[in-house]
Amino acid sequence: MRGFVCALVLVLGLSSFSFTDPTPKGEYLQKGYYIVVAAYRIGQEKYMEAYVAKLNSSGLHSKFGYDSGRKFYYIYLDYYTDFDESIEQMLKTRKEGGFANAWVRIMKEGTNPPPVEEVKQVPPEVKEVNSPAAVENNQEGQNAVAEIIKEEPPVTEPVKEVPSDVSPPLKQAEVLFYTYNPTNSQPIDGEVEIVDGDVARLIKKVKAHEVETLPDPRNKSGKLSLIGSSFGYRKVQHDFVLSEITKDNMPSYMEWRDNHYVINFDLSRLHKGDIETLYNVYFFNDAAIMLPESKYELLRLLEFMNSNERYKIVLHGHTNGNARGKIITMGPSHNFFELSSDVEDGSGSAKELSYQRALVIKEWLVSQHISEDRIDIKAWGGTRMIHDKDSNNARRNVRVEVEVVED
Repeated sequence: MRGFVCALVLVLGLSSFSFTDPTPKGEYLQKGYYIVVAAYRIGQEKYMEAYVAKLNSSGLHSKFGYDSGRKFYYIYLDYYTDFDESIEQMLKTRKEGGFANAWVRIMKEGTNPPPVEEVKQVPPEVKEVNSPAAVENNQEGQNAVAEIIKEEPPVTEPVKEVPSDVSPPLKQAEVLFYTYNPTNSQPIDGEVEIVDGDVARLIKKVKAHEVETLPDPRNKSGKLSLIGSSFGYRKVQHDFVLSEITKDNMPSYMEWRDNHYVINFDLSRLHKGDIETLYNVYFFNDAAIMLPESKYELLRLLEFMNSNERYKIVLHGHTNGNARGKIITMGPSHNFFELSSDVEDGSGSAKELSYQRALVIKEWLVSQHISEDRIDIKAWGGTRMIHDKDSNNARRNVRVEVEVVED
């Protein structure tokens, strides 16, 4: 009895000091993307280990890791450093692996073990107490001891990561924009324009597959428009009132997953009659030679042409205004992205410049083994400008459009 009283006094003497969480088993999750099939809390280790053993006995190679931020163990089947690859494998796991509720756990940073907090006060000296009355008269102490010895019943089923009743409304939550090809469910690179739904004003443009927070449009209706796009695909637009979206009131293109809203954009390939603008292909001044940063969008055009050998296109060249002027073209070295020493200086009309700029894109595609007879050219000069030639957006008049004429 005397030993029990001493133990109680020790507990009570330390009850006013902070304790760290129990030390988790195994490794901590590091930065990356995990294909997760279950989650467990600390205290459920034996159930977690039994589930891992069951999965591995069936030929899988599952592991578990701890997330100190969420305070969950996650059982995962695989790990990736590339988001698109993780999404692709997650979808395969759902479809082919029999895990209909598998998800991707996104770890932005590694979760190293949190440091142990230093004790800011020196605990009082613990002394033996001969009389149990010293403990029995301390109701707070009794409650503390009762809390310590209370046994929590185990949970035998994997627990979901986020309870359904704690998800915030869309305007307060993180959002992931997911652009994909609906014919094969494969993710594709894309971008999303966030637009004021009342006056069609662009608020900002962001990359797909990254977590964002939606801005307040600060307009009368609260309406936002999201326009998802990727070169070679038709744009998809979603319109909604930001303040009205909750987990229990979502349109069909939204879902709640991994502690944020996912907004899906199912982008289908361009078809005959569709026109796409190469807005990210730029030219040197007065030249039919492209700036180096044009390569990314050109590669997307090349990918589009390679995706269907039946595609035939027309490249429409446009300029800012109709004035005659200097025209610089490639020399014998055929350097598409540099004003090399052998460039050829000439002059001509705006229509001629627009033709030469469309032509250099055609020549680049042919150099990448696209058949010449799949590409035609039409030059417009400055007859179809989309902005005033002296406005801040005048540069967007200088463009090449791609029209699909056969698919």
